[in-house]
Amino acid sequence: AVDGVGLDWRVELRTGDTSSSVRARQRRSPPDALVTTPESLSLLQSYTDADAYFGQLDAVIVDEWHELLGNKRGVLLQLSLSRLRALRPSLRVWGLSATLGNLDEAMQALIGSNEAGVFVNGPARKPADIRSIIPENMESFPWAGHLGLKLLPEVIDVLAGADTNLVFTNTRSQCEQWFEAISRARTDWLGQIALHHGAVDRDHRRKVEDLLRAQALRCVVCTSSLDLGVDFPGVDQVLQIGSPKGVGRLIQRAGRSHHQPGKRSRVICVPTHAFELLEIGAARQSQDAGRIEARHSPRLSLDVLVQHLVTLALGGGFVAQEALAEVRSTYAFAELDDDDWQWALDFITRGGRALQGYPQYRRVALEDGRYVVTDRGIGARHRMSVGTITSDALMRVAFGSGGTLGYIEESFVSKLRRQDRFVFAGRLLRLINVRDMTAYVQLAKPGKRAVPRWQGGRMPLSPELADSVLALCESPQLEPESRALDRLFDIQRLWSRVPDTTSLLVEKIKVLRTHSLFFYPFAGRLAHEGLATVVAHRLTQQRAMTLRICVNDYGFELLSETPFEINAADLAKLLSVEHLLDDLQASLNMTELARRQFREIARIGGLVFQGYPSKQKATRQIQASSGLIYDVLKDYDAENLLLRQARHEVLEGSLDYNGMLRLLQQLEQREIVVVEAPALTPFAFPLWASRQQTQTVSSETMAERMARTIAQLEKKAARA
Repeated sequence: AVDGVGLDWRVELRTGDTSSSVRARQRRSPPDALVTTPESLSLLQSYTDADAYFGQLDAVIVDEWHELLGNKRGVLLQLSLSRLRALRPSLRVWGLSATLGNLDEAMQALIGSNEAGVFVNGPARKPADIRSIIPENMESFPWAGHLGLKLLPEVIDVLAGADTNLVFTNTRSQCEQWFEAISRARTDWLGQIALHHGAVDRDHRRKVEDLLRAQALRCVVCTSSLDLGVDFPGVDQVLQIGSPKGVGRLIQRAGRSHHQPGKRSRVICVPTHAFELLEIGAARQSQDAGRIEARHSPRLSLDVLVQHLVTLALGGGFVAQEALAEVRSTYAFAELDDDDWQWALDFITRGGRALQGYPQYRRVALEDGRYVVTDRGIGARHRMSVGTITSDALMRVAFGSGGTLGYIEESFVSKLRRQDRFVFAGRLLRLINVRDMTAYVQLAKPGKRAVPRWQGGRMPLSPELADSVLALCESPQLEPESRALDRLFDIQRLWSRVPDTTSLLVEKIKVLRTHSLFFYPFAGRLAHEGLATVVAHRLTQQRAMTLRICVNDYGFELLSETPFEINAADLAKLLSVEHLLDDLQASLNMTELARRQFREIARIGGLVFQGYPSKQKATRQIQASSGLIYDVLKDYDAENLLLRQARHEVLEGSLDYNGMLRLLQQLEQREIVVVEAPALTPFAFPLWASRQQTQTVSSETMAERMARTIAQLEKKAARA
């Protein structure tokens, strides 16, 4: 880029993959421009020469701000920027984003609560061309995940029609499966197909990116690792495997194609089950109407704050009032009160009330009015722990003869035995040995194999897209994808009714000897998980019964061995906003949920150390350590603010309490319609099917069992 505009600049990269020698040189001799990450920026601020290093900084440009805004990485960046503004008041901060529904909040979070900003808008791009591969024979009773690879021939035809393609998947596991399937189907494309996701070795990813820029690849199967920050003007088209689950995500990925002025992006969506066609059509409608998801900055993440304060104490120290002014200038901590600030100072200097007897938690000392770190060991451990990204411990995957393939979560490797086969980085591997957090492998011959599953595989439907899906159910003739589901809607109307925006549909269905209630609020998986638990709790308080729960993005199922004697008025009481928080806490083991959430908070806040790079602690060790600390704080410092934060994050993140609250308030304005259906309806079937996948032991394959049940339902529908 600098060559193109004639700038004689030295531009360098600094990330977690940058070698220590290059990092040292960059500190001694800063480049004209440094491309880095929030974690590396924070790390640079932990050195005593940070004031001088950043004293001449003119500008910070934050690319893809929407991806950072809604999480703790964005909070860490806000704090780092507040420090830079204090060191360099003339600093200019630019944010780049193309897919956000709340630009005002996004700008304020980036530039700070005390600053005024300016929007700079480029020429409006044409809406992305969103199309779908619609199967010729559309299923009337869909179940999740099985359809995608059945469309492999159609996908191959689409890929063959363009010179360069990006095939996006929602998970790394799906990425591995599709890469293998395409490679097997077109062996003549060997060398023209590549794999790219975040767990693959960085050198391999860079090689793929270079080949993509050179237009030397026909197809790259990838995850979000390629929809951010890297532009490839030569990409002709994008394929999206499965529902994008969000309007902004689909637009972002579509924008990887024809990334040039005046060009229109193109994305072809490949459904993995019938209802994903609805989601694709709804995403197109939302794009055309300009309805894109908002992303909100977390507020008062005190674990990130205490990490930042230790960083400042390492980087030459800080004066309390000056640092408080910096912190309050951020959007994330604009409402930080004096008591919480004093708690944070006490926490980093003596570990708070419960941990003050343990020297390792006295990380910062007050000397001559400045908070500083005096212990070199504490400084070294802190620098190895800077950041907010938390996950299962990662194991390196390497050949016994040498060469790293990438990293797999320890929880997956722990389930493998020696000689087991698995697919990773596009290769069929055999596990030879595990030693020192490294899984040693060799290439394997074809046979039964597993595919790694990383954390975060379940991507919930965004509330905005869920609303659009429900609206499209009312007028399915508006989009070609929903028109393909005519028979599905016909059966749904025949046995029940189609969910709509003015009512809440609840179906009572008996399957064999079990009885189910199916609710369809269309609020997304997270809100449904909490709401189903509350409704089940309230039901069991009324009479003795045992209930099982199953949820998806469209609704939830309550299953009982005894009939539900219930009507619309009864359901209205079960769906009341009154006592929601109390009932939610009573229906769940909030202590255990908060304990698990506290593990991540303890990592970020520096209460547990993940280990040195050559010998990381196992996740179970970290969980045990953080669990012990949690119990100590709960027993001896019950008002500790990190415990409060853990409970808050469980409610907001894991259970989407605010989403549940909004949903119940909306449902109060809707009619509740109870239908006693004669069989599993098309909308009920996916919930029933997902329960069969997790709870049934059978000698049949899942596909065989589903096919048998679907045949019975189709026969019943044909007779009706």
